[in-house]
Amino acid sequence: MFTERVLRCCDCAGEFVFTIGEQEFFHNKGLTNEPKRCSNCRVVTRLRRSGRSLETLTSAICAKCESSFMLPFKPLGYKPTYCNTCYRVYRAELETTRQASEGKHPIAMTV
Repeated sequence: MFTERVLRCCDCAGEFVFTIGEQEFFHNKGLTNEPKRCSNCRVVTRLRRSGRSLETLTSAICAKCESSFMLPFKPLGYKPTYCNTCYRVYRAELETTRQASEGKHPIAMTV
């Protein structure tokens, strides 16, 4: 049903991939329009709308796919940083692991 598509950012005119996972997310949330901005320009736009300074932006490298992306804060370095796409996958894996561990070890409540 979904296929990866290459779109052009309306702010920087760069190309970015609208992944299958992002398309499923948009579909599940009922969003009908495609994204107009790449992930870095989305971060910049959010900062501008909130009135925060662009000086707080930090360039980072994703721990999984090694792509460059922007963060609205400076990471401390003791935890890995992930781009939006890899972070969604990471969160889904954590949720799956959590649910599996709950199924294996049910907690009995006594009153």
